[in-house]
Amino acid sequence: MEINLKSIGIAKNQEKKHFGNWSNVITKIVINEEYKDALDGLKDYSHLIVIYWMHEVKKCDIKHIPQGKINEVPEVGIFACRCAERPNPIGISTAKIVSIDNNVITVKGLDIIDNTPILDIKPYTPQYDVAKDVKVPDWTNKLEY
Repeated sequence: MEINLKSIGIAKNQEKKHFGNWSNVITKIVINEEYKDALDGLKDYSHLIVIYWMHEVKKCDIKHIPQGKINEVPEVGIFACRCAERPNPIGISTAKIVSIDNNVITVKGLDIIDNTPILDIKPYTPQYDVAKDVKVPDWTNKLEY
């Protein structure tokens, strides 16, 4: 099945290549003018979830060693890690809303590079987005976030 997506905006920041430590990165999400009214009410939230197309990913790895940490973390299937080299390079991340001005949402902590196409945004709501009794492998503590 083929699925067609279209961008609703673009991410603008100083990041060309970046690895880990995204917590202080400031990004402006510029929403296409035609979707500006869809931002009404978003100022009432502190965080949002951004879904984006990792446009610079050119390959898919079925097996992968997260962050290239050979001998530190195991090789796992691509669906068992958050690495970019996926069959569909879709990224999803939660970020803090700093401000909203017209069609520009300024966020902090979004792990995204400059000019990344935005597919969708959703408000972060604990009723949907908080998981309880979470289990993750110990090796994930060795990764840079």
